[in-house]
Amino acid sequence: MAQTAAPPEAMSIDQQVNNVFATVTGPFVNLIFAPLPGTSFPWIVLWLVVAASIFTVYFGLIQLRGFWHSIELVRGDYSDPNDAGEVSHFQALTTALSGTVGLGNIAGVAVAVGIGGPGATFWMILAGLLGMATKFTECTLGVKYRNEYPDGTVSGGPMYYMKKGFAERGKPGGRFLAVVFSIFCILGSLGGGNMFQANQAHAQIEGIVGDFPGWITGIIFAGVVFAVIVGGIKSIARVTEKVVPFMGILYVGAALIILLVNYDQIGAAFGAIFAGAFTGLGVAGGFVGALIQGFKRAAFSNEAGVGSAAIAHSAVRTKEPVTEGYVSLLEPFIDTVVICTMTALVITISGTLITDPETGLFVLNEAGTSIATVGDVSGVALTSAAFATGFSWFPYVLAVAVILFAFSTMISWSYYGLKAWTYLFGEGKTTELLFKVIFCIFVVIGAAASLGPVIDFSDAAIFAMAVVNISALYVLMPIVRRELASYNERLKSGAIKRFH
Repeated sequence: MAQTAAPPEAMSIDQQVNNVFATVTGPFVNLIFAPLPGTSFPWIVLWLVVAASIFTVYFGLIQLRGFWHSIELVRGDYSDPNDAGEVSHFQALTTALSGTVGLGNIAGVAVAVGIGGPGATFWMILAGLLGMATKFTECTLGVKYRNEYPDGTVSGGPMYYMKKGFAERGKPGGRFLAVVFSIFCILGSLGGGNMFQANQAHAQIEGIVGDFPGWITGIIFAGVVFAVIVGGIKSIARVTEKVVPFMGILYVGAALIILLVNYDQIGAAFGAIFAGAFTGLGVAGGFVGALIQGFKRAAFSNEAGVGSAAIAHSAVRTKEPVTEGYVSLLEPFIDTVVICTMTALVITISGTLITDPETGLFVLNEAGTSIATVGDVSGVALTSAAFATGFSWFPYVLAVAVILFAFSTMISWSYYGLKAWTYLFGEGKTTELLFKVIFCIFVVIGAAASLGPVIDFSDAAIFAMAVVNISALYVLMPIVRRELASYNERLKSGAIKRFH
C-alpha cells in the first residue's frame, strides 16, 4: 500500500526546505550526474577521463617525463624568493592537496571497492595517473594569466585564464565562461567544500561523544576556520603545510603497518586487483563495474579538470608558469595513486569484504559473518572495520582524521570561493571580509542542519565547473605547449639555474 506524504505542517522546517530545494534544483543535479545510455557511468566522469587522456598524449606523457623535476621544484631547488607570488611551491601543493585529500580517500574508495571489487583499484590508479596531465595544463595556465597586485598579492584561476587567454587567442566567449565558472565555484565552495565537511565532521564527533548539538560544533569550527582564513592565502598555506603532511603520514603510516603485518598477502591482493580489473571475477557487473567504480572514485577524489587547484597554485612565488604545472603533477599522484590505493589495499587484504555466494555481491564481513551489503553501510564504516583488523583503536584515529580532513578542505575551498567572489564583485578588504563571514555562517548551518539536496546541488556545481573549465583548456592547450617547450629549452641550456 502506498504511503501518503505528510502534509507540509507535519514536516520540520529542514524537511520543507529540502523538499523545495530538491524540486527546484533536481533537474540540474540529474543533468550533471546523468549516466550514459545503457550504463551506470556518469557522463561527467567520461568528460574528465577523456580530457585527461587527450592532455596526456598532447603533452607527451608529461606526468612521467616531468615527475623528478616536480620533486626538485617542491624541494625549492629552483625557487627565487624575489619572484612575485605569496606562497612557496610546497605550500601551494599542500593547500591544493588539503582541498582534495579528504573523505573521498577514506569513504569513497571503500564504496568503490565494495561495489566494483578490488579491480576498481586498477582503474582508479590509471585515472589518477592520467589526471596528472590535466592538473599540469590548468595550473600552468593559472599562473600565466594571474593578476599580480602592487601589495604582492595575486589572484588567479580558471576565470582569469578564460578571460585573458581567450582574448589572446582571439576567441569569443571567454568573459562569459569566466562568470559562469565563478558562480559555480562559489556555490560549490559553500556546499561541498563547506557545509558537507562540517556536517560529516559533526557526525564523527557525535559518534564519539554521543548526541551533541550541531550548532555548537558549527560555531567552534567557524571560529577556527575564520581565524585561519582571515589572514588570506599565506595564513591558509602555513596551516596546510603542517596539517596535510601530518594527515598523510598518519594515514599512510597506519596502512603500511597493516600491509607489513600481512606482507604474505600483498601478492595475492595485487593479483585480485589485476584479475578483477580485466575479468571482473566475483564482481557484480564484472569488468565494466570495476572500470566504472575506479574511474568515478579517481575523478571525484583528485578533482583534476575541475579547476579548483589552479586557484591555489596560482598564488605560488614564481615567474615561470610551467614550474607550477610541474608541481601540480604530484597532486593526483599523492591523492589517488598513493592514498586511495593504500585504502583499497588494506580493505582487500583485511578480509573485511567477502563475496556472497548466492548473489555474487561483496558484503561486509565481521568475525566471519556477513552483516550487511556494502550499500547498507557507509564507506567510513567499511574503512574503519578494515583498519580495525590491525588496530582495535583505529576507529578513534579515523575520527580525528575525518575532522582534520574536513577542516583542511574547508579552509582551502574558502580560498577558491573567495577568488571567484572577488572576480565577480571586485578586489578589496571589505569585499573579501564579507565573503569570509558568509562562508563561516555556512559552516554553522552545515553542522546543524540536514542538507541532503543542498549537498547534491553543490556537488553538481563543482562538476559543472569541470564542464566549463575543460572546454577552456581545449582552446588554450596550445599556449601551454608553447610555454612548456620554451621552459624545457631554457632548463636544458642552463638559462634557468638552481637557487639551492
